[in-house]
Amino acid sequence: MHPEILAQEGYTSVSVKESPVRELFPGIRLRPLWTGTDGAHANVLEMDPGTSWPRRDVHEPGSEEVFVVSGTFNDGARDYPAGTFLHAPAGSWHVPASATGCTLFVFYPEG
Repeated sequence: MHPEILAQEGYTSVSVKESPVRELFPGIRLRPLWTGTDGAHANVLEMDPGTSWPRRDVHEPGSEEVFVVSGTFNDGARDYPAGTFLHAPAGSWHVPASATGCTLFVFYPEG
């Protein structure tokens, strides 16, 4: 074992279940996991079955990286099953929805 790993500056971990939850829209919850000093951040987004974003979700100031952990995610154009990775470049948009419900890992490398 190497306990000194845990003493490294910035090295951190968090349990999704222990992360504070914030309801963004009815049936859509955000669980923040990490925020970097440069504004980058990682979250888990949970969408109940039949939920959708009420408007376009525009990716600013940078890109959005999404990994579908469970369920099926729809970006307004097509369905993406669990195990799918999506990259949405800065300035692009989608309208998140899920007929079945889904859990997403979402990373914003530029804040």
